[in-house]
Amino acid sequence: MKVLVTGADGFIGSHLTEMLLEQGYKVKALAYYNSFNYWGWLDDVKHPNLEIVTGDIRDAHFCKYITKGIDIIYHLAALIAIPYSYVAPDSYVDTNVKGTLNICQAAKENGVGRILITSTSEVYGTACYVPIDEKHPKQPQSPYSASKIGADMMAMSFYNTFGTPIVIVRPFNTYGPRQSARAIIPTIISQIGNGVREIKLGDLTPTRDFNYVKDTCKGFIELAKCDAAIGQEVNISSNYEISMRDSLKLIATLMEVDVKFIEDEQRLRPKNSEVFRLWGDNTKIKELTGFTPDYDIENGLRETIKWFNNPLNLKKYKSDIYNV
Repeated sequence: MKVLVTGADGFIGSHLTEMLLEQGYKVKALAYYNSFNYWGWLDDVKHPNLEIVTGDIRDAHFCKYITKGIDIIYHLAALIAIPYSYVAPDSYVDTNVKGTLNICQAAKENGVGRILITSTSEVYGTACYVPIDEKHPKQPQSPYSASKIGADMMAMSFYNTFGTPIVIVRPFNTYGPRQSARAIIPTIISQIGNGVREIKLGDLTPTRDFNYVKDTCKGFIELAKCDAAIGQEVNISSNYEISMRDSLKLIATLMEVDVKFIEDEQRLRPKNSEVFRLWGDNTKIKELTGFTPDYDIENGLRETIKWFNNPLNLKKYKSDIYNV
């Protein structure tokens, strides 16, 4: 089968691309267009069944062009940094909402067999109850979250109106090798890896349901095979929560260092924007596909730390700079 992965040059997208290639798929991988022939994390991925194209999901004509002859679309391309959405919200609407519209319209016109739309646990906001199942209310606590709610609903409108075979895939907090430096786990590991012992972070009271990236990718692929998932919103989660503070302590223990936490005000979200508790219910994906995570938090962190311990990887992270 031939699949299209949008956002394939990014963190989850590059891992998903590799896993699909390992399983025998022909993969068309979309990287964001630039004039430097830079393919992000795909630069080091070589495979005879891999075709890399560059472009922009904000262009409807381009989306129609790249979706021709495709059996499955994994739509991961998005702007995801929450702090940047505070200062540039319009760009999130253009990329996340309109980009998703373009992919859905192109898939409909080209008769694509399955379209997996990447959502986020941020659409739930601070938990009203735990564990959070797919019926939990949507609470847009940031422009990013609002744009993803809008993208999800746009995609579902194509399912409800046209019968377009849409699956809304909702990963909780994914971590692992190659993750953006703005996320808490690479922020902690890269600071420690560069010899810092006073670790600058934001609020450490929130909890998160962390998923190792290979588990997230496995969930995507299993949902793509599941006819019963069409028209559904489905969590990928570990059904486990850990606070940011305890995450810092665990990473420091695994890296065998003593650290001190320093609160950095510029890393704090606005008061009503912080999502204080995320703990995902993974009952639905288990019932649909039999999916269970392969990695617990400690094993996943060990794999992540091992990757960051490679100096060639660590030097890609400017741990002394906070970038929204």
